[in-house]
Amino acid sequence: MAEVSIGEIIKAHYHSGTYIGEVKEDRGRTCLIEVLAVIKHPMQGDIHNPGEVENVFFHERKALYFHEKMNVKKPAVHLFTEVIPSYGESLKQAVQTYKEKLLKEDTAYNKKALSTLEQLEDKDYKKKYYML
Repeated sequence: MAEVSIGEIIKAHYHSGTYIGEVKEDRGRTCLIEVLAVIKHPMQGDIHNPGEVENVFFHERKALYFHEKMNVKKPAVHLFTEVIPSYGESLKQAVQTYKEKLLKEDTAYNKKALSTLEQLEDKDYKKKYYML
């Protein structure tokens, strides 16, 4: 972890997703981060039983939204020095990358995760966020 200050742009891993954001507050062991873009879309399903579809609650996991705040442990925070993509384009790319990963292997989990992700994209992302 790099030392970060309020106002700096960072990359942070949070609940199986990875985001670009701005440090808003130092809270001791954590930082309050405002989301600016998505690098990696969160995994679908039960994060405590990854890859499982039987006998688990299969969660629909949305990416954090533009300007949403997250409280991230400092070891998961790293300086980000590249150009910040628009939120909508970054979300679209993160979804596409995840879809491509899921299509590489024909498993029950990948089918369910792809279906869940496509539903999420159709009912939420395309209408609200891909235009940002």
